[in-house]
Amino acid sequence: MADTAKKGGGTARSTGGRRRSRKDAAPSIADEQPKALLEYYRQMLLIRRFEERTAQAYTQARIGGYCHLNLGEEATVVGLMTALKERDYLFTNYREHGYAIGKGISPREVMAELYGRSTGVSKGWGGSMHMFDTEARLLGGYGIVGGQLPLAAGAALAVSYRGGDEVVMCQMGDGTTNIGAFHETLNIAALWNLPVVFVVINNYTGMGTTVDKSSAEPELHKRGSAYRIEGVRVDGQDVIAVRDAASDLVERARSEQRPYLLETMSHRMKGHSVVDPAKYRTKEQVEEARANDPVAAFEARLEEAGVLDDDAKKEIADSVRDEVTDAADFAENSPNPEVSTLFDYTYATPVANESTRMPADPVFAE
Repeated sequence: MADTAKKGGGTARSTGGRRRSRKDAAPSIADEQPKALLEYYRQMLLIRRFEERTAQAYTQARIGGYCHLNLGEEATVVGLMTALKERDYLFTNYREHGYAIGKGISPREVMAELYGRSTGVSKGWGGSMHMFDTEARLLGGYGIVGGQLPLAAGAALAVSYRGGDEVVMCQMGDGTTNIGAFHETLNIAALWNLPVVFVVINNYTGMGTTVDKSSAEPELHKRGSAYRIEGVRVDGQDVIAVRDAASDLVERARSEQRPYLLETMSHRMKGHSVVDPAKYRTKEQVEEARANDPVAAFEARLEEAGVLDDDAKKEIADSVRDEVTDAADFAENSPNPEVSTLFDYTYATPVANESTRMPADPVFAE
């Protein structure tokens, strides 16, 4: 367990959104394999550049609909995805691009989905918020706040019923902890001893309202105590700390067949969505988020430890740039879905009297 992780029941120290010394708080990387550290760095940088390119494409009207970015949460994403086995399941909310990449879906497929192209991971019908891939075991991004929680519990129940050893991870934002589905799902997960790890990404602000002003208990990992679910809070801007805390809870959920709650603290560097100017944030809050940039901080730690030199940094940066450019080019040149496929994925199996009327078709056939 990482040094920064604190168990629930009143022992966790709230960061309260205040900056703290990363040098003092961060777990040591001396015992880590340099190859693994460089891979974590590459994944974080890939997500950063992918999301920046996504924002650019959105302003160019190549991406439509809602679009929420993982900018500032790269360490949390990579740490969480590293903790999962390939066979484990993942449910996310609508801020899911980095998670899809971290779960093994190619940046090409993710970007094509954002563009609404048929080569996308959901064949262009899901878009930014609704990616789904059974092979990668990403069982959906969900636009309804809290909508993924009951489904994640259902998947964990199926695992338990079948006698499997998979774990379900269910990611959500801090605002979700005030939704009824959060409490209902944690209650049933505890009652039925389900192997699910609930992860709250606390970026201090649910859309435009701070956690302190929206939650009577702002230390969100403690909310599991009402259902006798152990909660842990961790520095979400430290990829190793997140990996260690998440790995511990995932493996305990696997071996003990019981739920856990993990809260990660990480700044969201931009507004709630691409079009949100985030005017509700003070100048000091913006500067704090920039000062705690997880990608820059991890890069500095690796350089200080002698793991990352200028040549390696350039090689990784060039490789990531080329991969993101390739993903954007692939999406740009991929075909749009055929109109005739509009109803192909409405139901998993045929449904009697299913409507397939196109928008311009008459309501009643002549």
